[in-house]
Amino acid sequence: MTFSVRINEQACDAEPWPGQCLRTYLREHGWFGVKKGCDAGDCGACTVHVDGEPVHSCLYPAVRARWRSVTTVEGLAFEDGELHPVQQDFLDAQGFQCGFCTAGFLMTTAALGQELVDDLPHLLKGNICRCTGYRAIEDAVRGVRHTETPRAGQAVGASTGAPAGRDIVTGTARYTFDVEVPGLLHMKLLRSPHPHARVVAVDSSAALRVPGVHAVLTHEDAPATLYSSARHEDPTDDPADTRVLDDVVRYVGQRVAAVVADSEQAAEEACRHIDVTYEQLPYVTDPEEAMRPGAPVIHAGKGPEARIARIENNVAGEVHAEAGSVDDGFAEAVVVHEGTYRTQRVQHASLETHGCLAYFEGEGGEERLTVRSSTQTPFLTRRALCALYGLPEDNVRVVTGRVGGGFGGKQEMLTEDVVVLAALKLRRPVKLEYTRAEQFHGATTRHPFTIRVKVGARADGSLTALQMRVVSDTGAYGNHGPAVLLHSVTEPFALYRAPHKKVDAYAVYTNSVPSGSFRGYGLGQVTFAVESAMDETARRLGMDPLDFRERNLIGPDDRLTGPTGEDEDLHIGSYGLDQCLAVVRDAVADDPSVDDVPEGWLTGQGAAVSMIATGLPGGHHADARVRLLADGTYDVAVGTAELGNGTTTVHGQIAATALGTTVDRIGVRQSDTDLVPHDTGVFGSAGTVVAGKAVLLAAEALAGRIEVFAARHTGAARHRCALGADAVDCAGRDVPLTALYEAARAEGAQGELVGEGHWDGSPRSVAFNVQWFRIAVDPDTGELRILRSVHAADAGRVLNPLQCRGQVEGAVAQALGATLFEAVRLDGRGEVTTAALRRYRLPHFADVPRTEVHFAATTDAIGPLGAKSMSESPFNPVAPAFANALRDATGIRFTETPMTRDRVWLAMDRQGAVDYAADRSEDGHR
Repeated sequence: MTFSVRINEQACDAEPWPGQCLRTYLREHGWFGVKKGCDAGDCGACTVHVDGEPVHSCLYPAVRARWRSVTTVEGLAFEDGELHPVQQDFLDAQGFQCGFCTAGFLMTTAALGQELVDDLPHLLKGNICRCTGYRAIEDAVRGVRHTETPRAGQAVGASTGAPAGRDIVTGTARYTFDVEVPGLLHMKLLRSPHPHARVVAVDSSAALRVPGVHAVLTHEDAPATLYSSARHEDPTDDPADTRVLDDVVRYVGQRVAAVVADSEQAAEEACRHIDVTYEQLPYVTDPEEAMRPGAPVIHAGKGPEARIARIENNVAGEVHAEAGSVDDGFAEAVVVHEGTYRTQRVQHASLETHGCLAYFEGEGGEERLTVRSSTQTPFLTRRALCALYGLPEDNVRVVTGRVGGGFGGKQEMLTEDVVVLAALKLRRPVKLEYTRAEQFHGATTRHPFTIRVKVGARADGSLTALQMRVVSDTGAYGNHGPAVLLHSVTEPFALYRAPHKKVDAYAVYTNSVPSGSFRGYGLGQVTFAVESAMDETARRLGMDPLDFRERNLIGPDDRLTGPTGEDEDLHIGSYGLDQCLAVVRDAVADDPSVDDVPEGWLTGQGAAVSMIATGLPGGHHADARVRLLADGTYDVAVGTAELGNGTTTVHGQIAATALGTTVDRIGVRQSDTDLVPHDTGVFGSAGTVVAGKAVLLAAEALAGRIEVFAARHTGAARHRCALGADAVDCAGRDVPLTALYEAARAEGAQGELVGEGHWDGSPRSVAFNVQWFRIAVDPDTGELRILRSVHAADAGRVLNPLQCRGQVEGAVAQALGATLFEAVRLDGRGEVTTAALRRYRLPHFADVPRTEVHFAATTDAIGPLGAKSMSESPFNPVAPAFANALRDATGIRFTETPMTRDRVWLAMDRQGAVDYAADRSEDGHR
């Protein structure tokens, strides 16, 4: 039967293969604007129009498109290049961050009428965004414009749009797999069905007979070298407990073998034909049990080279410290609160899954390996691959395109190691792209924590002692385990003044999916416990919780002392916490949200405070290079990847400000180890405060060198040469930058028109965040409604208000998901049972309130142009602020996340919260 379909008004006659969905068919023919986020109809990233109707192309059989007209995001604009009105609206409102979901939102919005635009929760129920928190998307749909075009030299402080904005809304931005590689082979992984087992034998003979299969790789093909999948500037920060393919598996889902074939289908079929003989071993999934004598030793046989704190007790890392004597402190206290708080596993759920391509460029002896990866750390990944396979760094290039979300999850090497193994063996291009299910059982999660907190206070509200016992479940491998543990107790330990403090903390191995880096890096978990405990202590004292906090929080002149003592490079570079608390007080004093509460519902309000260091201890390095080009514009080269965090935008603004020009005259190249200088990576909220500082230093150096060259070229005095937008004013005479470049080229002196900058991440400052909620609870059903959400942030000088606001909104939305319903659930064997988005339950448009975002008016003494980081920190106070509001409404202290509707109802039913509500009504409260 003849097959033909029109795609964006172009005829396509290629027959789809049996069972092929429209999404893969479109991508096979170069329409990369159609994205893969779930392959289950859950996320909407693949939305296209078929005869004008929006469909999820991952569910739509390609054969059904026969004789039909298909429109992708690439075909939405008009023939003359003018954007479709919806595309223009998304561009003007900056209704995106990473942009991976944007095509789906555009196609959904463009196909539906105004009557549905007036009901956005219904309109957007089939589309998910993990980055924005949906406010920016709502503004885009409603045609609200936010972007600004600042004057020359005034880019910093303006809401400029992302340089890649037009590419995002037209579907031409290139993510990891949006490239065509001739002769590409596909990899699929066979994963362990057992929580702990030894691989006795692997019979791959039947798999190798599957047509199209090129190789089956096992532990016998892989290096025996131990390493960590975590990426840090200093690789010894993490235990070296991992192999590419191991003969011992330690959780259900660990990779056992890798199949490489002509197609994904052939590779999947071959996986089903691999016969593995296992010797099952005892397993343990509870971290407390794992530390007890006699528990199965998960990494038995490893030596000191693995850098594991106590192998025999399954302790990957630990922290023990005491300042003063907590026993004396609690003896002084009038009120002592002690409670145990628990946080769950959370998936990053970035819509672009983990994956990479590896291929060779060049010929003969000049061949070089190129790895194109969805990673937050291209330079560290190159370093790790070279160490693992004994390759010279000059022979390996790692390239990162635009990344479809990360949230810390891509500060790992989860695919590159095994793909490079195959590429080196076969000398062919190889691709591995995780499925959504693999993201759940083959990637990493946020660390689940159990925190025992004890707080003592005098009658006047001053703290006497603070004690914590923290147990973190690092899963089967220790990637990030010790580092997350130390970070989790450092800022909460330092945030409050108490003469006596103690912490005992353990990162513990279990036979479950590995934990890893996640937004907040442990702070969200411990902040939930500490801020809940502070709220409870204040209530027992009969004090207003905000008054209690203000009495005990550190001030601008205090020293920052963590559990390991005072960090010499950590300072309060600016202090806006008092302003943030004032914002919350104003919200409480003038809050009309209670007027719209159904009769009989309970209401409550609560706040929480958090602090975060603006960078990691031990070094986070960035180099930048800025050069003048022949056309008088500038090229900024910096290693930081762009994953929706907005670093590209801010780096351009910083350079434009330092060079006295406009942002349209700045081009930014990034995240390619061949083309740009070293960068540790985009994690630890370092994109602005570390890489941005390097860009600033490079741009300032170039500005000075241009003025020096102009003075020499014209004979004007150096102090009378001033760099402008496109020329240098040399004693009243404008000399175009193009003329200066030509003069330098004629002299062979182009190297004089280059500036370089380096920043090693030290010293560091701290940022503060305060979240406040007013909520309503239906005592009959447990239904929860957020009536008002207010977030106050001390971000230093805000370099891009629109973008920074978006980071706050996105973090609050993601944190609300973790607070209210998100949970990676495991069965008794440690196997993930929520390996699909519809089972996992991400926040949708209807779930997320519009958060009022306020910034303190501060200028940091350390950060570039007075800025501080603000990508991670807004996440951290959300869960405790909600728990404190829920406590205020119901009288019940919820000590475990997520605070799901059924848990709330059951707790109220058990404790008779309805009677509590009646008592409050008699006191004049609702």
